[in-house]
Amino acid sequence: MTLKEKGASRKVKAIFETDPWLEPYKGAILSRHERILSQRKKLTGDGLMSPGINNHLYYPLHREGQQWVLREWAPNATRIFLIGDFNNWKRTEGYAFTPVGEGNWELRLPSMFLHHGDLYKLWIEWPGGGAERLPAYVTRTVQDPETKVFSAQVWDPAPYEWKHRKVGSRPNPLIYECHIGMSGEKEEVSTFEQFRLEVLPRVSKLGYNVLQIMALQEHPYYGSFGYQVSNFFALSSRFGTPEQFKALVDDAHARGIAVIMDIVHSHAVSNEAEGLSRLDGRDDLYFYPGSRGHHPAWGSRCFDYGKDEVKYFLLSNCKYWMEEYHLDGFRFDGVTSMLYWDHGLGKAFGDYSLYFDGGVDENAVEYLALANMLIHEIDPKAITIAEDVSGMAGLAAPFAACGLGFDFRMAMGIADHWIKWIKELKDEQWSMGGIWYELTNKRADERTISYAECHDQALVGDKTIIFRLVDKDMYWCMSRDKRNMVVDRGLALHKMIRLVTLATCGGGYLNFMGNEFGHPEWIDFPREGNGWSYKYARRQWSLQDNPTLLYGALGKFDAEMIKYVKREKTLSAPLVQLYVDEQRKVLIFSRGNSIFAFNFNPVSSFDSFRFHAPEGEYRMEFNSDEGRFAGYSRLEDGKTHLTQEGSLSLYLPSRTAIVLKKTN
Repeated sequence: MTLKEKGASRKVKAIFETDPWLEPYKGAILSRHERILSQRKKLTGDGLMSPGINNHLYYPLHREGQQWVLREWAPNATRIFLIGDFNNWKRTEGYAFTPVGEGNWELRLPSMFLHHGDLYKLWIEWPGGGAERLPAYVTRTVQDPETKVFSAQVWDPAPYEWKHRKVGSRPNPLIYECHIGMSGEKEEVSTFEQFRLEVLPRVSKLGYNVLQIMALQEHPYYGSFGYQVSNFFALSSRFGTPEQFKALVDDAHARGIAVIMDIVHSHAVSNEAEGLSRLDGRDDLYFYPGSRGHHPAWGSRCFDYGKDEVKYFLLSNCKYWMEEYHLDGFRFDGVTSMLYWDHGLGKAFGDYSLYFDGGVDENAVEYLALANMLIHEIDPKAITIAEDVSGMAGLAAPFAACGLGFDFRMAMGIADHWIKWIKELKDEQWSMGGIWYELTNKRADERTISYAECHDQALVGDKTIIFRLVDKDMYWCMSRDKRNMVVDRGLALHKMIRLVTLATCGGGYLNFMGNEFGHPEWIDFPREGNGWSYKYARRQWSLQDNPTLLYGALGKFDAEMIKYVKREKTLSAPLVQLYVDEQRKVLIFSRGNSIFAFNFNPVSSFDSFRFHAPEGEYRMEFNSDEGRFAGYSRLEDGKTHLTQEGSLSLYLPSRTAIVLKKTN
């Protein structure tokens, strides 16, 4: 089917038809579109993609009848041996691989030769050398607690019996971003089971409908936050077993929560003993040759997306995580780094031409489009999100419209602007028009995930919103009976910032674990510089649960706003600006049956504040000044308001957000 036929059948306009600024690049866009179609046909032929993407079934250790079979793609290898517990880690002919063509090697062993729990590695020889390696498609690795060395592990338990179906589509995802290891309160690495029992109920109670989990793919260095991946098909064993993770996913689905993972296809760890680097002695087996194969800022390896074997590897990785763990989608990390030869480092991206010139890695563009095709073919209701700061046009537009097919892109500039406003300006200097513009300035043909802060702002070297607002007073003045002006300001703005970001989002919203209640500590993983301490690599839930402290009030407000927009389907309705007042610092807008009124003024409250609104009766559903949210209770709960001659009149207390719902 041609582009014209697809567009006609789906009534989808191409991105250069909906955005006149893209018209000069029509030829480049169409050429890119056709190259993607050509790559798809080359890899999987005509018809569906999924039947042709099965490397995750062919290569890793698996049973075939009464045999164990293990395969490896290592075209530069001269000999490969399986070594492990079962042969005293010796290279013997009985465990030697056989070349089977096209750079592939194969080993078949009787089933009694390997047992559940056995440790193993590959010994790979190449011209002029040889070394221990882990299989590229290994699905289970474990780290020796003393030597810290990783080994592959035979994993052959009874199959997990799934109890619950996937939850279905999430047109407006409300995402709770989390990290399993630091999710507990104890100074240790938390587990899948601990998260399932202790944290998942909190996520459910808050009302979030998507769980986005970081650091699932195995990574040698815990402090990398999971972004320096060594084994792409292996679930990180430091958090527990595959069956325990499946139970977590199953439980989330039972609660109506979709589960997506932070998938890292933007680069790979440079480690050779654990990862893909120089697996068969070649520097460019999975990676670009020369300097392009090494990331200048991250010290990691850059995939060669133009190589078919690499595309099969990464596409199979997507399919594996969806099929093996019943995941509902992915947030693709580091997309900007993938898209540009210079990884977008130091680039402003102020010109559309940058999306189509020689600085774009078209191989990566093609891979991302193919990945989206495959994911949505496997599960049409799956969620795909691109982490991109470049704003590449079409990234989150349908492929039929000449886009790359992501469902959403991260609205990364919003968090940067909140930091800028808080850091550089007093709140009486904030521009209401500027806030509105930055929160709503999105491509009309693409949906986005908005957030006031994510895990990035919680790391050492940065500050969360609550820390920027309250700073050292968090340590001494968060008691309900010891209030001060700094804390009161911080609590008020924390609530308003999160609500205005949520209420203006372009489709979905994200919050990082603990930020909803203003977690007071930054994140600092165990490292030599802090004495390998876990003190700051955890979440102190007890602060939120303590009724004598103010953290719980922030958590209650977060739950109220999340549940409200979900219940009223607010995020699927268009945004309409009703009032912007720079002098009085008032911002009011409507969305569906709701009106959101914000008075950011630090000192002035306004009685009988009148503004244009659609005709009807409105009831105040909640406001940020309520006592249960650590406010001053200056408003009457549930008060109704009638429009008069096309306008509403409200009392707007200072530093307060009000949510009204139209009742008739």
